[in-house]
Amino acid sequence: MPAADRAEPADFLAFLDACPTPYHAAREVAGRLARAGFSEVEEGSSFTAEPGKRAFLLRGGSLLAFVAGTEPPWESGFVALGAHTDSPNLRLKPNPDLTNVGYRQAGIEVYGGVLLTTWLDRDLALAGRVVLAGGKSELVRVAGAPCRIPNLAIHLNREVNKDGLAVNPQTQLTPLWALEKNGGKEHVLELVIEALANTASAGAKLADIVGFDLCLFDAQGATLGGANGELVCSARLDNLGSCYPITQALVAAGAAGRTTRVIALHDHEEVGSQSASGARSRLLEGLLERLTLAHAGAPPDALPRALARSLFVSADMAHAVHPNYADKHDKLHRPILGGGPVVKVNANQSYATDGVAQGAFVDACRAEGVTPQLFVSRNDQPCGSTIGPITAARLGVRSLDIGNPMLAMHSCRETAGSADAAVMERVLTRILCEPPVADPRA
Repeated sequence: MPAADRAEPADFLAFLDACPTPYHAAREVAGRLARAGFSEVEEGSSFTAEPGKRAFLLRGGSLLAFVAGTEPPWESGFVALGAHTDSPNLRLKPNPDLTNVGYRQAGIEVYGGVLLTTWLDRDLALAGRVVLAGGKSELVRVAGAPCRIPNLAIHLNREVNKDGLAVNPQTQLTPLWALEKNGGKEHVLELVIEALANTASAGAKLADIVGFDLCLFDAQGATLGGANGELVCSARLDNLGSCYPITQALVAAGAAGRTTRVIALHDHEEVGSQSASGARSRLLEGLLERLTLAHAGAPPDALPRALARSLFVSADMAHAVHPNYADKHDKLHRPILGGGPVVKVNANQSYATDGVAQGAFVDACRAEGVTPQLFVSRNDQPCGSTIGPITAARLGVRSLDIGNPMLAMHSCRETAGSADAAVMERVLTRILCEPPVADPRA
């Protein structure tokens, strides 16, 4: 890949590295929007939404942002893009300190559908959110990579290459972080106290920590791979690989159009979205309601009318066909890396796409000179799901599911096409600037 082309994904790689946890991802997006002229609004306070206003709000690991349109939503609807900030990982238990046969270990809980064996023999770092006495919270990122889960030597497990490796998440997935005989730190949270020295809470003591949400993550940064730099290899591509082009598209769309633009980056998708900041909550619905009622003269049926004219695009990564396991895909629905955005379809509505919504996305792709790919699971293969069907059912809004193709989904380290994020950004920008118009009766 020529040097000029190699520079194109550099910002994407920087974004991936800046977001080791959902809390960091939400703050990173907030920072990018603030630098682009968006203001922060407090969810618990009153705020205006006059035409052209650009703002965002934060709730933990979730972020919502909007650009208020020049027409009231009940006349032109909303065009909304959604994704999720969380990824399957390992998280510290409330009482994480363990000692065993001379080692200090950190008790962890498995979050989401983790591909367990991929976390072995990795340099693991620690980051997340810490709550201090009095209610103050801080984002932290521990220096270095203090944790590791060593594999068992083949000499002690001679049949592993024939039988495969099954990992017990309670007894065989506990990270090592220190040797007991070395003394010094006795609690893994002392590493967090050191990290707090670089925050406004410098000087905090171990006893000051009254709560935390701390995640282990792969310390190796995102890199370009392939002979020509055509691959991106990183942790958390599912689903930071969608959060990035959505954020870029909202900024690239520029000044307000007729229709109010919204992005919703939710936490907790990987565990069912059943939380106060997940897609099943009233977080997005509440914002849309406020944006509708902010217009003078809003009729009593303003929100239902707005939703009837709206489109929600759920962007989540898609399964690319694997060269070593091609039979896992339906023969006519085999997306490839670098082949363009994927429309995800499931007749049983595990994906929210219907023919009308698919047509709107295909039109946007064609306008950008892009040919979309299609993914449908094999009939004998279970289908995953996303925030698309959840949002469609919660709001009664026409929705579709799309995403960029990737390999090794839910691995500690995943692979995607390095140019795909920029292509997705172009298509999503087109949708924001020229929202598809569909008959609500269709």
